[in-house]
Amino acid sequence: MKGFYTIILFFISSVSFSQDTLSVLMIGNSYTYFNNLPTMFENLSSSLGKNASVESQTSGGYTFELHANNSLTYQKINSKNWDYVLIQGQSQEPSFPWGQVNTQTLPYAVQIADSVHQNFTCSQAMYFMTWGRENGDPQWDSINTFNKMNLRLRNAYLRFADSSNSSVSPVGVAWKYIRDNYPTISLYTNDGSHPSLEGSYLAACTHFSSMYHSSPVGAPYTAGIDSSTASLLQQAAAIAVLDSLSTWKLSHHDSLTQVDFNSNLIQANEIQFIQTTQNVDSVTWYFGDGSSSQTSNPTHIYNQNDTFNITLIGYGPCGIDSTQQ
Repeated sequence: MKGFYTIILFFISSVSFSQDTLSVLMIGNSYTYFNNLPTMFENLSSSLGKNASVESQTSGGYTFELHANNSLTYQKINSKNWDYVLIQGQSQEPSFPWGQVNTQTLPYAVQIADSVHQNFTCSQAMYFMTWGRENGDPQWDSINTFNKMNLRLRNAYLRFADSSNSSVSPVGVAWKYIRDNYPTISLYTNDGSHPSLEGSYLAACTHFSSMYHSSPVGAPYTAGIDSSTASLLQQAAAIAVLDSLSTWKLSHHDSLTQVDFNSNLIQANEIQFIQTTQNVDSVTWYFGDGSSSQTSNPTHIYNQNDTFNITLIGYGPCGIDSTQQ
């Protein structure tokens, strides 16, 4: 028999099926409950055609350790299958010396994220990267300016994400962008620490971009902030997040189930197909000649010389995905 083997290398389609509502749990303290950030996020999402349902577990001044040792934290985490659990610690603790962070902060930040993943395979733990205080923290030279403190917070939250297979909502990065480019916008209350209405709105916009991978620019909901200022805050969030999705380890909630495949020629008309998948429990192959298989890595024999479209569909707890070559 004359040998044949044709590989169509171009990508044809990928399909995933999403939930109608994004469910979010916010675990934090006053940085989260000031200006009712959870409701602000819901309203912002709704104004952009998204449907978000947000609950919170917040206590003033709570550190990661206090969250991790509070039974209410786990009651909330285990109460439903969240799309995202947003975790925020005390404003100073991640900026302290690494030895202190290693023993007093990092283990508890990871413990909470692990609990999120244990509750539901498809839940994503996301850390709320907070911002440096207006004039830094005078108790230590390495954080005694905004820029120094903000940088240490940025690096710490990324370290938490690295250590727990989690992601980061980079509010502190958007905060720095506004301070550097639009210093007349006041992001702080009079204490130089807590967020003003503008600061909370910036956080809501950053969370929106981080979870939806979409720009908040043009959102009609402005939380009562004048439209020109709100537009600048929306732009800052989009810039901080959307150009750096991989830096913040962000995965869209609709893309957790992923399938792809490659193929190897065994002999003239016999081909082995090899899947590469994430969050997939079972697959179905359609070989383009009327036959199919539910084997993980099937071998298929073609009976005629032709071009065939091969389709792989993956099914898992996070949804369905398909690809075709």
